[in-house]
Amino acid sequence: MIATTFFLFVSGAEIAFILFIILMVFGADKVPEIARGLGKGMRQIKDATNDIKGEITRSAEKQGLDLDITKDVRKEIDKVKEDVDEITGPVKRKF
Repeated sequence: MIATTFFLFVSGAEIAFILFIILMVFGADKVPEIARGLGKGMRQIKDATNDIKGEITRSAEKQGLDLDITKDVRKEIDKVKEDVDEITGPVKRKF
């Protein structure tokens, strides 16, 4: 999430400048190796995250816990939508 918010405040020119500096510091030969290493590291983090999520899910299922909260939330959202439609039905304007 931090990386996402970071890139929201960095323009394309700034990213290009950063990549230029990286190219100058490490050289054209090392950049693909660095990118490959970063990709492998990110993949390992993603796999570890998925393993942890899977373990939590399996543990909760063994204990009989209901992890599907989304069904309950979806039901409540649908109820609110229906209530809003009932209230605003005669008031809706055609655009």
